[in-house]
Amino acid sequence: MYNPALHQQINEVLQQEKIDIGGKDNLFYTRFIANATAIDALFRDIYGSHHQSREFYARLIQLIAKSYIQRPDVLKERDADKEAKGNWFLSNDITGMSLYVDRFCGDLKTLGTKLDYFKKLGVNFLHLMPVFESPEGESDGGYAVSDFRKVDKRFGTLEDLRKVQAQMQDEDMYLMLDIVLNHTSHKHAWAEAAKKGDPGYQNYFYIYNDRYFPDQFDQTMPEIFPESSPGSFTWNEEMKKWVMTVFHHYQWDLNYSNPAVFLDMLDTIFFYANLGVDILRIDAPAFIWKQLGTSCQNLPQAHTLLRLIKQCVQVSAPGMALLGEAIVAPKEIMKYFGSGLYTAKECDFAYNATQMALQWDALATGDTRVMLAAQHELLQKPYGCSWITYTRCHDDIGLGYDDYMIQRTGFAPFEHRKFLKEYYSGQNGSPARGALFSVNPKTNDARISGSLASLCGLESALASGDANDIDMSVRKIILMQAQSFFIGGVPMLFYGDEAAYTNDYSYLNDPGKSYDNRWMHRPVIDWEKNKLTSKEGTVEARVFSATQRLISIRKNIFLAGDYKNLTWMTPHNIHVAGFLRTFEGQKLYCLFNFRNKASYVTWFAFKEHGAAPSQLYDHWSGATFEVGMDHDYLIMEPYSFLLLEAR
Repeated sequence: MYNPALHQQINEVLQQEKIDIGGKDNLFYTRFIANATAIDALFRDIYGSHHQSREFYARLIQLIAKSYIQRPDVLKERDADKEAKGNWFLSNDITGMSLYVDRFCGDLKTLGTKLDYFKKLGVNFLHLMPVFESPEGESDGGYAVSDFRKVDKRFGTLEDLRKVQAQMQDEDMYLMLDIVLNHTSHKHAWAEAAKKGDPGYQNYFYIYNDRYFPDQFDQTMPEIFPESSPGSFTWNEEMKKWVMTVFHHYQWDLNYSNPAVFLDMLDTIFFYANLGVDILRIDAPAFIWKQLGTSCQNLPQAHTLLRLIKQCVQVSAPGMALLGEAIVAPKEIMKYFGSGLYTAKECDFAYNATQMALQWDALATGDTRVMLAAQHELLQKPYGCSWITYTRCHDDIGLGYDDYMIQRTGFAPFEHRKFLKEYYSGQNGSPARGALFSVNPKTNDARISGSLASLCGLESALASGDANDIDMSVRKIILMQAQSFFIGGVPMLFYGDEAAYTNDYSYLNDPGKSYDNRWMHRPVIDWEKNKLTSKEGTVEARVFSATQRLISIRKNIFLAGDYKNLTWMTPHNIHVAGFLRTFEGQKLYCLFNFRNKASYVTWFAFKEHGAAPSQLYDHWSGATFEVGMDHDYLIMEPYSFLLLEAR
């Protein structure tokens, strides 16, 4: 509903800021008015009962206007280009890589010299893991930020980051950075002020004089790191008070019931937008709202805050998309795309963590039925949003998909997950080489660490020198990447995986990392080893060239973009997962054999969705298949896949 008073309030602020609403700034003005009612309603929903609600709302309007004024013209032009493309991030042309700058190449200046490496591979989108200041030894891989606007000296300077961004922009590459909304380092200026007794900054966090409220919170809040950081509160000796620390003891949770916290963090979001960030990865959004008597995860107010952020960004920096890093159950993850009036108006991206875990399930069991049982929920993703698809990332692998998905196959959930944990930690003769992470002795829950190559058996195969085992491991690696590339979304490689890096155990010698076995799959890149990617016959070259080809094939098939155009095929063979991608009469059948033996698929499988094709061209092998009789079979080799275009 139109609100003339709100319209007038915005006009007054823009007039004060000398914004040309009838001329060069008219598009900004139009966006602001179009989104003003939603911004007002969302803000009221969260902060309407606050005694200074209207004062903080006036500050919000000014903040949106000032961030637009500060936005460089080159980025405003980039905004316009993206808007002309529609949903630019749904394109099949984008392939990403996530990396730690220091472990990949040392620093930001050196990263600028590595852009040709990405171009050779076909990667045009980089996710730089946290580069902002965090304390040595208490950084949580950079997610304990002590200054949101100062690049850590290990990586260089803010100016170095700006230069890399400019280089990437010249090469038509996209940039993703993280913002840690849920918490700061205990050495952040706000936390330091709180320690000194500043009541204003103590209200930026959840700080209590005694255990009365912490004990109540702990009754319903699950432990995130039960081994290294049990409980959700830490005693601070300087203040003689308890501080909420959901993750590690050195990460203080921010109190978003305080509107000053929201405005300061939104200002930081705009700072990143104006650096030229194309996709902003919001870390741990599920945790940003706390409420007694709940798990303090995935609460409705967290979604309201994310929607408010999205609306504000849409006005000031419409070319920046938002990724919600919510690694939660399928039903919960869908909510991060928005619902109701805000469908497709919350986060533009989410990680398809469920599909990632299901691929590892299928690889260990050779059975795709659990994977298929989850797809009806994953297909609920609305059009206009997309997944980040991946096989590995900096984090562990959780097995958090729902029990009923396992039960539908006839498996017992507890025993099934036990098998997977034992398989990927190398027990009972398994070729995988990983480790269990964050084992909870109360529940026996655990997650899995390990690199793509090691979990696929390459580490153990190289140690034995068995050529067949090495070949099977490489097949597994390529199979896993192929499915994540073509299932819909933006494929995100994790650095080192393109060159078949196995686990890096050097972290055990670093006291700041040895307690966290996730560092085994965060390798230090050896650029001499990477030269092997160009040496024919090496494992590194086989994996690199296969990854390169997958990227190239995907970029040449328009319907591989994320246009809500995926249909799962009937599972005629429990070892084979298949789906159909369609667009304007075109059909691409993608089949993946997760078995260590040949699998047989009836030709009838290709006749169940519309007109039956007479020929199928495989983009991977170059072979052409004549579609046979229903009682005949297409034979798939062990750990093979097919990308079949109907002709």
